[in-house]
Amino acid sequence: MVLWGAYVRAVGAGAGCGNHWPLCDGEVIPLSPDANKLIEFTHRAMTGLDGILVVLLLLWAFRAFPRGHAVRLGATLSGIFLVTEALLGAMLVKLEHVARNPSSARAWSLSTHLINTLTLIACLALTAWWASGRPAIRVKGREGWLAAVTLGVLLVLGISGVIAALGDTLFPSRSFIEGWSRDLDASANVFVRLRIWHPVIAGGAALWVVYYAISSAARRPDVRGLAFFTMGALLVQLLAGAANLLLAAPVWMQLLHLFLADMLWISLVLLSAAILAVKPVLPSRR
Repeated sequence: MVLWGAYVRAVGAGAGCGNHWPLCDGEVIPLSPDANKLIEFTHRAMTGLDGILVVLLLLWAFRAFPRGHAVRLGATLSGIFLVTEALLGAMLVKLEHVARNPSSARAWSLSTHLINTLTLIACLALTAWWASGRPAIRVKGREGWLAAVTLGVLLVLGISGVIAALGDTLFPSRSFIEGWSRDLDASANVFVRLRIWHPVIAGGAALWVVYYAISSAARRPDVRGLAFFTMGALLVQLLAGAANLLLAAPVWMQLLHLFLADMLWISLVLLSAAILAVKPVLPSRR
């Protein structure tokens, strides 16, 4: 669903159903759709299917786990953020912050949508994590603020990425050299001039994530596997970002870049959860 939503944005098909929601151009199911309408309707259908699956997840969580269990919390939050995900998507359509709209308000809408998407992904990942028998988490002390800062840094990086991707959609470049020269052009659109900051922020964020992973592994040998996996995901993502930049952001590379970004986000969420886990209390022996 997330990747197809990015594809909708990348090909400019967000207005495929007009500004109608939840109907598609006034129809429940478009009978004679063009390409853009079919792409946008498919994304909405994916959201509906995901909604059904999350409802089943909720029913299972409340049936299989006792009151107060973390899985119930994760499934409930997943349901809430899926609803807000759909409502934010509807807002983009109704405000016409789609297709070739270059307004600055669109950047705020997309950034809010991205934050909600990453929160939804985190809730789903934690639900699966807790369902596998992992303990709940407690956010406090040094470990708590370190995890919060690290996840916040990655959120900022994601926001800069979605703005850079919007610049690539609205003002595509035919080559790396052309894109670089336009990024430095003071008369260029603000979305073009902001693109240059994404790799800068990525470099700073990468250094912080490496510090967080290495220091966590040093303090907690039990999370070393997740810490090294996170650093590996970070390296692959940086290579994909460099390729995306050099190739002038073709659609397929944008989608791969986003997929790897989501994998990095999930690995960092689970690393943080492992560090913040409440240790299970063992029964006393008599």
